[in-house]
Amino acid sequence: MTETMLTDGASIPVGPRSLAVMPAEQQAGLDPYMAQIITNRKSGLSLNHIIGCPLDCGYCVRHFWGDFDNKTPQLLVTTAEAVEMLVGHEAFAPHTTPIQLFNKATDPMLPGVKPHTFAALEELDRRGLHNLVLIITRFHVTRADMERFEALANVRVTLLFTYSGITDPRVEPIAKSQATVRSIETAAAHRRRTKVILYWRPITPGWNDDPDTMRSVLDLADRTRVDALVFTGYYHKQENAAYLRGLGVQVPYATDYQRRKVLPEKLDAKVVRTWREHGTGVPLFRKTSCGVTYAHQVPDYNGHWGVPELCDICPAAQRRICADDHRPPTQDEFRAALDSFGYDTDAPFLVEDGHVLTHALGEQRRYALQHKLRFQVWEVDHPHLHRAHGRTLAGYTLSTEEQRQLDQARQRLAAAARHEDD
Repeated sequence: MTETMLTDGASIPVGPRSLAVMPAEQQAGLDPYMAQIITNRKSGLSLNHIIGCPLDCGYCVRHFWGDFDNKTPQLLVTTAEAVEMLVGHEAFAPHTTPIQLFNKATDPMLPGVKPHTFAALEELDRRGLHNLVLIITRFHVTRADMERFEALANVRVTLLFTYSGITDPRVEPIAKSQATVRSIETAAAHRRRTKVILYWRPITPGWNDDPDTMRSVLDLADRTRVDALVFTGYYHKQENAAYLRGLGVQVPYATDYQRRKVLPEKLDAKVVRTWREHGTGVPLFRKTSCGVTYAHQVPDYNGHWGVPELCDICPAAQRRICADDHRPPTQDEFRAALDSFGYDTDAPFLVEDGHVLTHALGEQRRYALQHKLRFQVWEVDHPHLHRAHGRTLAGYTLSTEEQRQLDQARQRLAAAARHEDD
């Protein structure tokens, strides 16, 4: 039975305090992506052996895979088994590969999930691993939780608190409790080794882009002196849009559904302008890995220095760290990286200024290569427009020159592939 937490008169479903293993027949019926326990995402190698969440965030990505109605967190395998799968994964490198815990299908700090979050962290720490570990949550983090995070001696933990300023309970039911705000306050006050980031997302027209709401988010960051702010947009796909519209929520972007997050150029500029006008000393970043690596004072593991337009808001000291580390791989080094993961070394690629251009490599493989090389790896069929910062091109207008450059990139890669075939 789902338990309930009462906070400021608000009732929030939290799920059971002890989790069961999902029956095999139920697991067999899962969407293939939901059934994957380990996936390689841009922000890290992602461990998700618990799925199911009761928090009902209206824009949740679980809509995309038919899992939104699964409100009860359940284990797919034991946590001990999951950690073994993680460290034995082809893309895992000790001390190097960034890791995410429970970022796909549940909240890592729910009462029943939290023991598994700490069990995974403490086992990785026991093994002496120094990997960066990202914990993305909007739920309760207590002083006792912070003591456990701080007791970790090796893994480098970052708590990313998803907080958007949205107050509409149809979109974010948890907002009425102020639970996330108190968690940010608690984590920021009791952190030493652990890093704390205010994850300002999703910034969405009509929901939280008014001046008062944006200032309130910046006020919270400034008051708590978190290590960084990271902002991003909203996944606009048919499934979550249909759900929200069914609740009577006004959803932006009409039927222009996208595979990447939507944050139009004007909205990006508005966020940056509001941050500058506010005057907070908390740095602002467009990319998760940029905020995390800044907090730990290491180079960006995704090599975003190769997209210089991203870096105009980064602190000068971090720009120097990333610039000093940034080095394009040679062709032999890139092939060696492909070979190290068991990927096809004959696949076409082209090392260019700031990135490696590939074709049909697939997102998970691209991300593994980025983390290994700390250098951008792009897919030619999903082009990066510099001003869009790797987001969807909705809200951006390609100039004739930009379109020409994209067409030429495809031609260069095709020519390189023909040359390699010869």
